Amino acid sequence: MSANRPAAVVVLAAGEGTRMKSATPKVLHAICGRSLVGHVVAASRELDPEHLVVIVGHAREQVAGHLAEIDPGVRTAVQHEQNGTGHAVRMGLEELSNNGITLDGTVVVVCGDTPLLTGETLQRLSTTHAADGNAVTVLTAEVPDSTGYGRIVRDEATGAVTAIVEHKDATDAQRAIREINSGVFAFDAQLLTDALGKVRTDNSQGEEYLTDVLGILREAGHRVGAAVAGDHREILGINNRVQLAEARKLLNERLLHAAMMSGVTVVDPATTWVDVTVTFEADALVQPGTQLVGATHVATGAEVGPNTRLTDTSVGAGARVDNTVADSAVIGENATVGPYAYLRPGTRLGAKSKAGAYVEMKNAEIGEGTKVPHLSYVGDATIGEYTNIGAASVFVNYDGVNKHHTTIGSHCRTGSDNMFVAPVTIGDGAYTAAGSVITKDVPPGSLAVARGQQRNIEGWVARKRPGSAAAQAASAARQATDGEQ
Repeated sequence: MSANRPAAVVVLAAGEGTRMKSATPKVLHAICGRSLVGHVVAASRELDPEHLVVIVGHAREQVAGHLAEIDPGVRTAVQHEQNGTGHAVRMGLEELSNNGITLDGTVVVVCGDTPLLTGETLQRLSTTHAADGNAVTVLTAEVPDSTGYGRIVRDEATGAVTAIVEHKDATDAQRAIREINSGVFAFDAQLLTDALGKVRTDNSQGEEYLTDVLGILREAGHRVGAAVAGDHREILGINNRVQLAEARKLLNERLLHAAMMSGVTVVDPATTWVDVTVTFEADALVQPGTQLVGATHVATGAEVGPNTRLTDTSVGAGARVDNTVADSAVIGENATVGPYAYLRPGTRLGAKSKAGAYVEMKNAEIGEGTKVPHLSYVGDATIGEYTNIGAASVFVNYDGVNKHHTTIGSHCRTGSDNMFVAPVTIGDGAYTAAGSVITKDVPPGSLAVARGQQRNIEGWVARKRPGSAAAQAASAARQATDGEQ
């Protein structure tokens, strides 16, 4: 347990976010595989707080339900009316108090729409707060454009923080200040509770500003300090779709940078997108135009892309995945997939197996060394080792009501243009003839032929299509043959 472990972290996530122009609550919009509030909760968990409280308001049932899914240990407190950040924090502290929890130590307050904030920065804030013995420590940042942010006003002589002035309440001189309030604070729990009861609403919005707590504590003789974020982009809040896209790009760059520094080759970071939950091993190679989503894992020596989207998919060492869409699939070591393959949930490719061009698979177990090279659909099937499935094969798994299973053994050779009408079993070492519709089990080592016998009707084109190009070509061929005789 960290010596700077906070008593609580309070996440402010009650706002509607009207500028998003969305039916989805702002904090539930997602980037890189997590909701905005999910990113903040994950960063807050790195502090290992005794209590983690998220303040909900707009669409509170939806937001609370999402939080219960991603982190069941999170408490929620309801802010029925959005009366300001100070009021929101007060609702969080009252939620804890009503449950018999008395806070002793540090309370960290963060905003639910700052997905780039890192646990490392929060830890630095908490450490600074404890080391300096502050009543409150504000996380600040110097930004190129401070429009819309609360300005940090300091004492010119000592550099101490004297106030935070909201943009709409700031003078022209204060609006020129580039050091801004991140909305992230560390407070002494007892002093915070006392000061919140003294916050006034005589401002342009008639709200309880959390930032007023700093002035209240300072006037009472308590120390107010600041910790400056190393990268001002970490504190960026999301208010519209443009900022959402900018944050997604920044977070993606951060994730790819970490991957490359750990030994992954990313050929074109500008066209490669990954989720925070994606993992790599050293010497993985990611080609341009690739999207890696969810719990996808790419092992050492594997090559993924170009133009590939993998969701919750495991790629084994040395595997090659080209121009492919895969969802909840397992691709074995040294397997090859694509180009233009589609692996649906439940697909498991064994080592050195192949799902080739224009192959679709679903709920299929493919053995080691088995190949499905071209233009085929394999659904609800088990195929053994070192079997070859001919081109244009279809596993006919659906009878209109139920799905049925096909089993093909090891070392089989199935012909092109086969239909396997499930449920059906092909034994080890069996062959099937091209063009066959297999409706019965095939014993091991047998050849199954299931097709009508060919019948040639001589002169049909001349009689039925006289004067056509086909008829003329046939006539010329006959004359050439007659001439040779």
